[in-house]
Amino acid sequence: MSENSLRITVTGTVATVTLTRPQVHNALDELLMGNLAQAFQKLAVAEAVRVIVLEAEGKSFCAGADVNWMRRAADLNREDNQRDAMLLAVMIDSIERCPKPVIAVVQGAALGGGVGLVAACDMVIAAEEASFALTEVRLGLEPSVIGPVCIAAMGARACRRYFLTGERFDAAEAWRLGLVHELASDDADLDEKVGDIVDAMLACGPVAQREAKELIRAVCARPVTSEVIEDTAERIARIRSSPEGREGVGAFLEKRRPAWIAPEPETMPEPEPPPV
Repeated sequence: MSENSLRITVTGTVATVTLTRPQVHNALDELLMGNLAQAFQKLAVAEAVRVIVLEAEGKSFCAGADVNWMRRAADLNREDNQRDAMLLAVMIDSIERCPKPVIAVVQGAALGGGVGLVAACDMVIAAEEASFALTEVRLGLEPSVIGPVCIAAMGARACRRYFLTGERFDAAEAWRLGLVHELASDDADLDEKVGDIVDAMLACGPVAQREAKELIRAVCARPVTSEVIEDTAERIARIRSSPEGREGVGAFLEKRRPAWIAPEPETMPEPEPPPV
C-alpha cells in the first residue's frame, strides 16, 4: 500500500508499516487513519506475517491530528464529529487488538494521537532524543479516544499529570513511566534493538503469543475471583493440548528447535587445499 501516507513492506515474516507524511510530521488525517486501520486489519490475518514494526519517515514520529482535519472537524455538528472521531478509535483499536506482536520505533516527536499510536503497540523502542506530549488540553480538547491505551501504558497517576498539563516529556521519562521499553543512542543502535526484539519474537510460538495478548486483555485490572482462576486454568489447558503446545514442549524435551523456528542454514565444508 502506498498512497502518499503509508507504506507496507514484508520481509520474510516481518511486516514494516511506515508513516510517509514527513512534510507534515506524519500528522493523522482521514486518509492516513483509514489506511492504518486497513493495514493492521489485513496484517492481522496474513498467515505469513509473524511480527509488525510501526515506524515513520522524517524528523517526527507523528505530530497528532492534521491541522486541516481539525479545521474541518471544527465545522461539524456533534453527530458528525462523533462519526469523524470513530476513525481515530478504529485505527487505535486495530493496532491494540492486533493478534500479532507490534513494535513501535519512535525517532522523533510523538504528540497527541501520536502518543496513542505508541501506546497501542506492544513494545516501543525510542531514540534518546524522542519526545512525547498529550497536547489535547492545550487546544481545549481531551485525549478521550486514546485515553484507554495511554492509561494502560503509562498508568493513571502519570496520566493525571500529562493529560492535564499537556507538557512535553523526553524519552527517558517515557521509559521511566513504562510507555517506552528500550532507549537507543543512535540510528544504528535503534536498528540493532529492533532486530533483537524481532528475533526474540520469532523464537516464540505464534499461537501462544496471540493467546498471551488476549490473556492480558482478559485479566488486566480484574480481581482474582473464582471465575478468573477457572478461566486461566482453561486457557493453559487448551494451549497445552494444542498442536503448537505439544510441539513446543516436545521440542524442549527433545532438545531441538520447535517447528516455528526456521532451521539454521547448513554450513558448507571448507574446501580442501589443492595438492602441492
